[in-house]
Amino acid sequence: MYRGHTVGVVIPAYNEEPFVRETVVTVPAFVDRIYVIDDASTDDTWTEIQRAVEIDRRADSEASRARRSDEFDQRVVPIQHQQNRGVGGAIKTGYLRAREDNIAATAVMGGDGQMDPDVLGTLLDPIIDGEADYVKGNRFAGRRDHGDMPGLRFVGNGILGALTKIASGYWSTGDPQSGYTAISRRALHEADIDEMYEFYGYCNDLLVKLNVARLRVVDIPNPIIYGDEESHIRYRTYVPRVSWMLLRNFLWRLRTNYVVYDFNPLVVAYALGAGAVGVAGVGLLATLASGASLLVGGLLSTAVFVLGVLSFVAAMAMDMRANEHLDEVILPDRGTPTGEQTRPSSATYTRAPVANGQSPRRGAERAVESDGGRATDTTFSDQ
Repeated sequence: MYRGHTVGVVIPAYNEEPFVRETVVTVPAFVDRIYVIDDASTDDTWTEIQRAVEIDRRADSEASRARRSDEFDQRVVPIQHQQNRGVGGAIKTGYLRAREDNIAATAVMGGDGQMDPDVLGTLLDPIIDGEADYVKGNRFAGRRDHGDMPGLRFVGNGILGALTKIASGYWSTGDPQSGYTAISRRALHEADIDEMYEFYGYCNDLLVKLNVARLRVVDIPNPIIYGDEESHIRYRTYVPRVSWMLLRNFLWRLRTNYVVYDFNPLVVAYALGAGAVGVAGVGLLATLASGASLLVGGLLSTAVFVLGVLSFVAAMAMDMRANEHLDEVILPDRGTPTGEQTRPSSATYTRAPVANGQSPRRGAERAVESDGGRATDTTFSDQ
């Protein structure tokens, strides 16, 4: 248990044979349940998960058990999907199991070991303190560069970050693709977890669902750690696919929050903006096709387009105001040089007035010096 609250960790793993065992065994001792989901891997990931179960069982000393709830006999719960469902599907399986176990706070740590287990407590604190329902590690909070993040990934992350702000209504938080998160028991019950997007993009989809449920999101700084792991994301297809999903979710959020639950004129502003931009485009094409004066037609189309953009900006400003109490960024309260990362657990944090470590060891070369569902196709194993 952590500060008197039960804690779960969901570890999705697809073809993570080299890393998953060490990721599991380095999870802090205060964690009550570790849900390790093998998403129908084609390598020996499942074998490594079983080995991790045995290692954790042998290392489960009386001192370690004393820090955890006595509700659970076995800490590591291996779960195997019979069909590949995507990382979102694996996380959803873990979330549903944690909800069934009535876990107070559930974190997600990737099976590739990118996430520092030593900073898990900083994700849990805002939930335990009742300040947040969902906490995200933000790899760029307090930084002016993108560290070791590959350039293409940084660009794709930036595009999706901007689109996610608009779609979700969480305007202050950033880095929506960060997978190091923690979610409260309340959020697992009130957000539509059962319908969570099952592929890459699940994190963007979940933010929209959290906003519709009017749940609070907090960002904290999280170190960027890249090693030998191979990303399964292909940005040329990923960005368009997730962007389309975000558009659908954006329209669903507007309809649900500002028409069904309550009325807000920002819906009218968004509609006028979309209509004006569309009319401007059609007008310009009609002018070009008819051979009419491009000067007159172009000026009219430009004027209508500008009015549409201004309407969009007004709508976004109203959306920001309507959601400003639902998100926050917490930054380290000390003079850390820009671009350098310190271990968050040893820092003092302060809330940023904005409107808008050491990883699981994969060998000595990865050490970082620091101060400190759909159950029909899922097999649950408690071996």
